[in-house]
Amino acid sequence: MKNKITGRSAFLALLKDEGVTHLFGNPGTTELPIMHALKDHPDLTYVMAMQESLVVAMADGFSRASGKLVACNVHVAPGLGNAMGSLYNASFTGTPLILTAGQQEQGHGLTEPVLYGPLVQMAEPLVKWAVEVTRLEDLPRIVRRAAKIATTPPTGPVFISLPGDILNSEAGIDLGRSTRIDTRVKPSEEALQALAARILKAERPVVIVGDEIVKSDALQEAAQLAETLGCPAYQSPTPYGAHFLSESPCFMGALARIQKIARDALSPYDLIIALGGDPLRMSVYSEIDPLPDGLSIVQVGLADWEIAKNYGAEVALKADVRETLRVLVPALKAAGGRALEARAKEGLAALASKNWTARRRPLIEQISKHAKTSPIDPDWLALQVVEAMPDNAILVDEGLTSSRQMIALRPHRDRYGYHALASGGIGWGLPASVGVSLANPQRPVVCYSGDGSSMYSIQSLWTAANHKLPLTFVIVNNGGYRIIKQRLLAFHGDDNYVGMDFIDPPVDFTGVARSLGLEATKVADPSQLKAVLSSAFSRPGAKLIEVVVSNAVN
Repeated sequence: MKNKITGRSAFLALLKDEGVTHLFGNPGTTELPIMHALKDHPDLTYVMAMQESLVVAMADGFSRASGKLVACNVHVAPGLGNAMGSLYNASFTGTPLILTAGQQEQGHGLTEPVLYGPLVQMAEPLVKWAVEVTRLEDLPRIVRRAAKIATTPPTGPVFISLPGDILNSEAGIDLGRSTRIDTRVKPSEEALQALAARILKAERPVVIVGDEIVKSDALQEAAQLAETLGCPAYQSPTPYGAHFLSESPCFMGALARIQKIARDALSPYDLIIALGGDPLRMSVYSEIDPLPDGLSIVQVGLADWEIAKNYGAEVALKADVRETLRVLVPALKAAGGRALEARAKEGLAALASKNWTARRRPLIEQISKHAKTSPIDPDWLALQVVEAMPDNAILVDEGLTSSRQMIALRPHRDRYGYHALASGGIGWGLPASVGVSLANPQRPVVCYSGDGSSMYSIQSLWTAANHKLPLTFVIVNNGGYRIIKQRLLAFHGDDNYVGMDFIDPPVDFTGVARSLGLEATKVADPSQLKAVLSSAFSRPGAKLIEVVVSNAVN
């Protein structure tokens, strides 16, 4: 005889058994059964956010900073609608996330009451799987399947609609067991040899790395590959994580997300070795193709949609990046012998004067010329943030124009030390940093955000204060949407910036932060920056620093 259990308690028990430690949510009436059951699951931390888009972004940040499955719950159709922008972000980054929404009781939904909507159909375009529970007995199978689907590469969010009658009913059910599919596969010996032979045939190879470097924990292995070949390595044009070790002698930084600049950077090479992602994802349209004529591609990764998505690959392997590199590097050394060693030595010597480390020194000197500029120069602010951050700090970056030099200034040293906006849907940074901090309570976290982005999700400050997180928000205040001004001027030759300023009245970020429970400071004097930043980063608790910078469009 199976022990009887309510749907609400079974749901929470299943999440915990799948490894979920935090449930992110914003409760409504249809979620009250879950809130009622939480008292029986004190080991599950409930994280309340003040709007559903923040709920999903916080869970997204937690997963990106830990590599773990996460769960979040929103309120019926409007709540799912609010969450869609953040769900788009999570889908873009392949975040393993179980999103649930309360639904009206079955039968009652047929009458189309207030707040009712077809939740499964709403979620389907942005998730790997969407389903509504129609029997309590099916709940364990659905949650187990959802966890398996979310965590199996290519990873991504899933959605479950939870009708109220399912949560409140009781039955004797078997909760089943958790399953994880081990996808850490290596290529076949034949495929490996073909890949090694093609790479050795190239005279001027270049490595381009994507987010699977983080997911597969392949930072060291990717650097070893580039160093074995003595070839340059770039982050993909959407460098939203720590995709390569910056201080490797091969690292050249991120490729530009502008077609002509990317094409020019790649024109010297005859083979792209693409690891774990779309190597040439661009932003705005251009008639120029970023891939130079005649440049071949080989590609490795588990996200098979990204492999040869836009450009055919001579060798394409659906395999784990780290496991592949662990066997590829020795195969290259064995086949390449002393000739490869000599070529690698020569290549590394040629890169020494132009790699990330070499270019960082003159960049700092150039930026430092603006140390006393008032209003504060945004690049100078970015440098001060980098220099003031503790070595073990994590940076969540949504500075957009104000963080244009951030990857060139701050070295990637571990796979969870840097997180940036991926999809372009702004407002992610503040709530994501809350999730990042919850996932890494022993490390200080710095959220570097533009003022425009922050106003999409400013309520996140309350959750940071509520959980007393070691998290500092640096809001770069230039009084408007600078990136849109730049593009209006560049693309249309127009400097009439309609709807791009918020200076009449100005937004008082320190006042908003204090009203939501944070210590807050405003800085307009460049000479005060170092002391204010260093003090904030070294002390516990949630804080906000508003920095007034130049609003020049350049």
